Amino acid sequence: MTLVRDAIGNLLVDLGVRTVFGVVGSGNFHYTNAMTARGARFVAARHEGGAATMADAHARMSDEVTVLSLHQGCGYTNALTGIAEAAKSSTRLLVLTAEATEPTSNFSIDQAAMAVGAGALAMRVRSPETALVDVARAFAACQDQSRTVVLNVPIDVQDRLLPEDAATRQFVPVAPPQPALEELERFADLLLAAERPVFVAGRGSRSPGAKEALRELAARTGALLATSAVARGMFNDDRWGIDVSGGFSSPLTAELVAGADLVVGFGCALNMWTMRHGRLIAPDATVVQVDIDPSAIGRNRDVDLGLWGGVAPTAAATTRLLADRDEPVRTGYRTPEIGERIRSGLRWNQLDIVDESADGLVDPRALTTELNNLLPTERIVSVDSGNFLGFPSMYLDVPDEYGFCFTQAFQSVGLGLATGIGAALARPDRLPVVGVGDGGFLMGISELETAVRLGLPLLVVVYDDAMYGAEVHHFGAGEPLDHVTFPDGDLAAIARGHGCDAVTVRDTADLAAVKDWVSSGPTRPMVIDAKVLSREGSWWLHEAFGH
Repeated sequence: MTLVRDAIGNLLVDLGVRTVFGVVGSGNFHYTNAMTARGARFVAARHEGGAATMADAHARMSDEVTVLSLHQGCGYTNALTGIAEAAKSSTRLLVLTAEATEPTSNFSIDQAAMAVGAGALAMRVRSPETALVDVARAFAACQDQSRTVVLNVPIDVQDRLLPEDAATRQFVPVAPPQPALEELERFADLLLAAERPVFVAGRGSRSPGAKEALRELAARTGALLATSAVARGMFNDDRWGIDVSGGFSSPLTAELVAGADLVVGFGCALNMWTMRHGRLIAPDATVVQVDIDPSAIGRNRDVDLGLWGGVAPTAAATTRLLADRDEPVRTGYRTPEIGERIRSGLRWNQLDIVDESADGLVDPRALTTELNNLLPTERIVSVDSGNFLGFPSMYLDVPDEYGFCFTQAFQSVGLGLATGIGAALARPDRLPVVGVGDGGFLMGISELETAVRLGLPLLVVVYDDAMYGAEVHHFGAGEPLDHVTFPDGDLAAIARGHGCDAVTVRDTADLAAVKDWVSSGPTRPMVIDAKVLSREGSWWLHEAFGH
């Protein structure tokens, strides 16, 4: 006979779970062991908050349902910020948490209500008889609906025997929906009427076949190809790709998106960040939104046409429709002049900067540009939140849509280091690079030991201005700043104490140590304590505060 807790672990591995993150306690001890006994990898974090973000990042970069294993009560609540981030980002994360059902237990809380409050889907293993069905349903919601699911496993249920005749449910992937023909006809008419169309691909475009389908439709209709931040790099190899729309936009990208007469969001929320509070959409532009989640259409702004469907089938069906109509290929926005401007001046690293490094402080633009030049192109960049945020997001190139991990839907400080670890484990073929501020680095520092223990060649770039720069620059005019400024610390020494290589950087010449580290074939992290110039608030402060 099999215990329910073992059956849960066995089934999840059978369904395809390969990687599990967490901190093991009494409530999740056995089903975690069941998964590893069947071949899943368990990554032990030092804090449940770190484990949640690692699992989130891993799921994003691997395109797999990833499991977060938690102890009941306090283990679960420790992970809530990471769970909320994953839920806001529609990450395929399955949170497998033990649950205390006795109200007298110290661990007893309403975990389902907390999950719903964080934006996740709350489910439960109801009984030994339904256990396999409950687990399969939770996995299917992650896989098919791109949901973050909290599956509560009551302790009294998981310790019981699984009945020999327990109900089972075969997991069958569900094909994404496709809009009706009349909706596709209207969409095709809008594409044919547009002279300057722009497609903006979001996280929903990182689905099988979507990139190719979008490129084919864009080539036929003369559209330029932009992305939101979470899909950054998707069209790097396309001469008509214009990089990120929104706060990270280069001046040329912003100009081209704002000049569009048709903006189509494919699996993209068209939110305040991607559209700069709507300023990147011209007043007379037509707006179309394609999404697999019907509730997402029109959520952030009014649209002229909403199409409920998967990105790949919708784009492919529209291309076929245009071909069946025998419509000629349109030039649209793809003129020789625009092509030359994209080639010569699209990216931030193509624009000249004046290096303002002085007095032992390095200009973060010069620092990041130099790192971009000396690091291998096959990299995966992760970032934390803070005043520094734009520098690694704008000046570090990424190879494709699996080169940038952006766990910032919740704007939480302190997730960057764990994000980098999860991303590194998902893509071991790439050099993992993490951009963090000093505040976020110290918040998440317990996971530095995790990176050392795992032998990760993780490059952690700390943009160290000895303050919470966002607050200092936003409230600095005449306000007391004692609570958000700190003494300058030796973060490199702290990193060495954790077992990392480390260097303090006050000038770009100090980055020679990083070049040596990269060429050595590293098997442990390196931390750069970059003492950065921080004279003013970054671009995103003006967008972020008050929201």
